Amino acid sequence: MSPTPLAVLDLLPLSSGSHPRQALDNTIELVAKAESFGYQRYWFAEHHLNPGVLGSSPAVEIALAAGATTTIRLGSAGVQSGHRTPLAIVEEFGLLDARFPGRLDLGIGRSIGRPAPSDTPLDDREVIAAGVAKYRASAGGGAHEVEEISDKGLLLPKRFDMSKLIGSPRLALTLSLLQQPGAYVPSYEEQISDILSLLEGNYRSQDDLTAHASPGEGAEVQIWILGASGGESATVAGKHGLRFAASYHHSPSTVLDAVEAYRAAFSPSPGLAKPYVSVSADVVVADDDATAATHASGYGPWVRSIRSGLGAIPFPTPEEAAALEWTDEERALVKDRVDTQLVGSPSTVADKLEVLRDATGADELAITTITHRHADRVRSYELLAQEWQRRQS
Repeated sequence: MSPTPLAVLDLLPLSSGSHPRQALDNTIELVAKAESFGYQRYWFAEHHLNPGVLGSSPAVEIALAAGATTTIRLGSAGVQSGHRTPLAIVEEFGLLDARFPGRLDLGIGRSIGRPAPSDTPLDDREVIAAGVAKYRASAGGGAHEVEEISDKGLLLPKRFDMSKLIGSPRLALTLSLLQQPGAYVPSYEEQISDILSLLEGNYRSQDDLTAHASPGEGAEVQIWILGASGGESATVAGKHGLRFAASYHHSPSTVLDAVEAYRAAFSPSPGLAKPYVSVSADVVVADDDATAATHASGYGPWVRSIRSGLGAIPFPTPEEAAALEWTDEERALVKDRVDTQLVGSPSTVADKLEVLRDATGADELAITTITHRHADRVRSYELLAQEWQRRQS
């Protein structure tokens, strides 16, 4: 079996009692460490209105990280397409590529947005309600109503009803603040096609006008599509012959459906002859299982804050986490995420990652790790890299 590379997925977390500048300094230090540890790429997620997650602009973070590194690939995981135009995305990453050629991954994700104009325009709350209805109509396929174990030993937990989060007032507020009044979002298929055309230099409008992105056209940017289920993102990635990043950390119950749908839809492209999949996982590694569990103890409260619709809280200390009271409903709210977080010694976690890799057929694994203490987070990535490299050699 070929070696399976590891990547880093960073949300730029803020710890309780810390400051945004310290969180950013920590990320710049971590990306340099990750390069020295042997990680293949370092990705930045995009989130908004989250007190404990500062990663609101992947392109800015990439620019800062690139100045502190020399070889590791840097990218977005992903750019939210619901409030950005294809041209803005291509020019932004084209500018980065002009300064740091051949090192960029443009990961593109779907995000909720107003649909194209119609005879009955929707306000933002109606857009959210429509998104909830669409999710409920489509989420049943492949999602698990009971906890399951795959034939290769991967835990596939009961599906979390994401419509509760999609329908939160905070998401409607986020939509209204991110999109200009009257702006709408084309279909995801159209957005990806336009991005590819602008990068390749063959864009034509409906009026048969050409456009050439400068910078951007001809950029050495590797395109990835991010997806959490077997829906449109997976099929669009496959149809265009693009690399696909599936999320076990975010939507563990549907990860197998996502990679299977992508592979079923795959058509070779000039840049990719066969499917290529990265799978993400939440991981905390320490010298022993007990210490790792302590470092990971803030994860449940952190997920609870997100799924309650309030936005991610600053990541708590183990003591703060232990002092929190829980209801049965709150425990059920986070169960799928807590149960699928990979926590333990290097050997314990590497064993679990091998199960995830084998069950999904992943070509590489993207590791996201959050702990309260920055030193514990760096050490987690270091210990995992050492153990993984030992097994791969």
